[in-house]
Order: sequence, then structure tokens, then C-alpha cells
Amino acid sequence: MTEIPVSAEDLTPQWLTALLVEHGRDDRITDVRITPVGTGQMAGSFRLDLTYAKPTDLPRSMVAKLAIGNADQRAFASGAFRNEVRFYRDLVAGFEVPTPRCFASTMSESGSEFVLLLEDMAAARQGDQISGCTPAQVESVAVAAAGLHGPRWNDPGLLEQFPLPTADDRILMDSVLEPMAELYRERFRPGPLESATVDWLVDRAGDWLTTPITDVALIHGDLRVDNVLFGPDDAVTVIDWQTITSGHPLRDIAFLLSTSLTVDDRRAHEHGIVETYHRALLSYGVSDYTWQQCWQDYVDNLIQAPLIVVFGSGAAQPTERGDAMFATMLSRSATAIDDLIPDALTRTT
Repeated sequence: MTEIPVSAEDLTPQWLTALLVEHGRDDRITDVRITPVGTGQMAGSFRLDLTYAKPTDLPRSMVAKLAIGNADQRAFASGAFRNEVRFYRDLVAGFEVPTPRCFASTMSESGSEFVLLLEDMAAARQGDQISGCTPAQVESVAVAAAGLHGPRWNDPGLLEQFPLPTADDRILMDSVLEPMAELYRERFRPGPLESATVDWLVDRAGDWLTTPITDVALIHGDLRVDNVLFGPDDAVTVIDWQTITSGHPLRDIAFLLSTSLTVDDRRAHEHGIVETYHRALLSYGVSDYTWQQCWQDYVDNLIQAPLIVVFGSGAAQPTERGDAMFATMLSRSATAIDDLIPDALTRTT
């Protein structure tokens, strides 16, 4: 194939046809109309309205996701790009989590350039992290997450593909977490509870990262309502698979509930949602994992939220919505930590 596009303008009929040929299709695209449907910091998504030379079973509309940043940005994000292509290309068939169908994919040897041709979920609406979503919607996402966690629960093969963090990883995180936490404090001027949460994160994250865990699954790593599409009947589709790794599955659930529900809704519904998630896990054959242990793991992994907020806000370009989102996520998760881990935040002040 020719060079992998890093702008939507390079998604020509000729290039798209060549990609389909690489995937065993003989469909020739004669025309394409391109519309942005969402642009991230380093990857963009574009709706492709396609015209084919002859009748085909392929859809007339797809979404192309590709790297669009400058060369340095693309190189920095290459690991995340590799993760997402790998998920759709090699992993998704082994799980039950609902995702868009992937029709074709390509990635450069460096991982700095990629293209995914995905199912167009035009009828669905993206969740809104700032306003949050309903308890019923979050419960549906948690059940969907069980379809990611359950099928390969404690599968040794996962650790060969995605090793757990090591002592070296802790050293690296410790070296950057305090400076990034200080940047967060300077940029966001958090209130007393949120500031105490950042202090608690810096104090506890290293131990949390390397504490041995007995239950491991493939995790999404950024499971929140912004990364979920809701269909007309609120059917869930999970997107943005750039942060997959192995880890404790309740990291996903703790992050989801503590950032995507209002404080009042979380307090009223989190026990029930975690119970529903636990039952869904059991339906995938997970055994020797009690509801009580599931709840404790949920509480123990609430640290995932401030960790993602501090690192995510430091890596992202500042925007008005992004700043509001990070502040909201930290505020909600700080309250969850204060509610569920007695004296955790007072001990850091």
C-alpha cells in the first residue's frame, strides 16, 4: 500500500480501495465524501459516505479513525495506537463486549500511523462526561464491561501479552506523578477535598500499582461515559480502545461509577450496580469470586479515577470542555473516596 494517511484529505477512493483489497475484498470505491464526527488530540474520526463501482455487502457509510497529530505527537501516542489496532485486529473476537465492527485496519511499523475502518454508529449518541448519565445507563455499561472481563478472567495468556506493572514501572510512575500532580494543582486550583485527593493519590499510587492481585482481566483502562455510545434503546457500544492493559477488572468499574454518575446517584445506586456487574461476571463462568470481594475490590480501586485525571489532564491540550470534564471527574471521585474509604483523605491533610 501507499503511505498511511495522517489527514482526512488523504483518504482517497484509491487508497481506501487498496486497503479493502489487502483485506481480501474486491470492492472498488469510486467516490468518498468525508465529514468529521469527532476529533481527539492525536486521533480523529471521520464519517465516510462511500460510492462503490458495483453492488456490495459493505455499508455505504463507515467511520475512519486515524492518527492526525504532528510527527512528535504521533510518535508519543504510538503505543496507544498499537493497542487499539491490536484490539480490533487480534483480540475482540475473544470477548463479548459490544464494539463497533471493524472492516479493515492498517498500521505503520512504528505505530505512529494507523487507520481503522469501523461501523458507523450514526443512530447512537455519545455519552457526556460532564452531565453524566443515568444509573440505568451506567448499569448497562457495567454489564457490557463484564463481557470484556469475564471471558478471559485469570487467563495466563493475557499476562504474556500484557504483563502486570513491575518495580521499574513504579519507579517511573513515582518520578512523574508528583510533578504532574503539581501541574494539576497549579492549573485547576482544586478545592480542599479535591486537593486532599491529589495528595492521597501521590502517597498511595506506587503501592497500589505494584500490590499483587489475585484476579486479572483485560481492562479498558478509560471506561467512562464519554467512551460509550448509547443506541436509540440505550443499547451500549464501547469505543476508544487505546488504553487496554491487564489489571484488576474493578479498576474499570470503580472509574466508571465514580466519574460518570452524579454524587447522589452514585450513593443511591452503586451497591446495586456492582451487584449486577458481579452477577454478569458469574454468567461468564467466573467462580471463587464473592460479591463481598467484588465490593471490596471496587473500593480498593477508586484510586483509578484521580490517577487518570491527573495524568490525562497533563497530557491533553487545554480546552474549555476538557478542563470542565477533568474538574468534574475529580470532584465526583474525591467524594466517592471520602464516602467509602474512611479517613483516607483526612490522613493526607
